[in-house]
Amino acid sequence: MSTAANQLFPEDNSEKLIEWSDKLSVGIQEIDQQHKVLVDLLNQLHQAIVHHHGADATGQIMDKLCEYTKIHFTVEESILRILDYPDYAEHKEHHEQLLSQVQQLRHKMETEDHSISFELLHFLKKWLTIHILEEDNAYTEHLIKCGAKAKYSEQSWLNKFWNHRF
Repeated sequence: MSTAANQLFPEDNSEKLIEWSDKLSVGIQEIDQQHKVLVDLLNQLHQAIVHHHGADATGQIMDKLCEYTKIHFTVEESILRILDYPDYAEHKEHHEQLLSQVQQLRHKMETEDHSISFELLHFLKKWLTIHILEEDNAYTEHLIKCGAKAKYSEQSWLNKFWNHRF
């Protein structure tokens, strides 16, 4: 694990599982905003588990997390494909691996009557932070060279959609 990723894993049992910081920024506001939603959903899941909100509550948050992750991956992959990112296929494969792993864990929890565990949270936290810090940061320069804007003035369509839905 990289040094930057280690700094994102607090030693204490703090209220937040992941604290958003500029270290997690890929430098493209649209994607950073989506990553912030993923971080927020992980923190909600963490809170639900720490405060024993029950399987229904944690399951609902987990469902939102899975749904938003699929949406985010679709958006990110579309941008990478349209802007001809050289490592697009490998990046897409990593997304597919994560979704498969999460679906397997979700299925295991449902069929074996396991609650969402800290093990799952740790897996998701580690995967998300390392993926952003190492893999997502790798495409920033390419996307900006191809004309992606680092900042925008209006709320993104995805945030409008997501906020309207939930």
